[in-house]
Amino acid sequence: MRLNDIKDREGARKARLRIGRGIGSGVGKTGGRGGKGQTARSGVAIGGFEGGQMPLYRRLPKRGFTPLNRLKFNEVTLARLQDAIDRGRLDTSATVDVEALVAAGVVRRALDGVRVIGTGELKSKVAMKVDHATVSAKAAIEQAGGSVELIVKKVLEADEKKRAKTAAKKAKLGKKKGGDSAE
Repeated sequence: MRLNDIKDREGARKARLRIGRGIGSGVGKTGGRGGKGQTARSGVAIGGFEGGQMPLYRRLPKRGFTPLNRLKFNEVTLARLQDAIDRGRLDTSATVDVEALVAAGVVRRALDGVRVIGTGELKSKVAMKVDHATVSAKAAIEQAGGSVELIVKKVLEADEKKRAKTAAKKAKLGKKKGGDSAE
């Protein structure tokens, strides 16, 4: 090896970005320096600021409510269940639960539970163990000779105490209101 053979690895030396060399370069005209005063004027609202006027996003009313710990269910229609049964992916002799649905490829992954929806038609007899089923889905499964077992989520002791405390408070308020009107 000789000194004149030594060189950097491919890609180690990168040519500098030549700015201000025409619009085709992508960094022409102002050359990455932006525009003049308040981005050269005419109705600019930087970050929604409207010059002291109440901004649009604050003028519009708030709507709705987003619960913090919302449960996300896998929604399965009767048509999808029947399709999986017809293709031989679901075993109707065993109880169909989340694990069986994931194994059959009906749902991609188990979320907070499974909700059966009554869209489509079910011809096969199937025993299901799910978190929720619509009235029409439950009726269709039972009409086909199957059964639906709903999984009851375990209620935490702390939640139960809180619920009892709120009920007692409401009952107490109800008595106070009722007592005043009796006099």
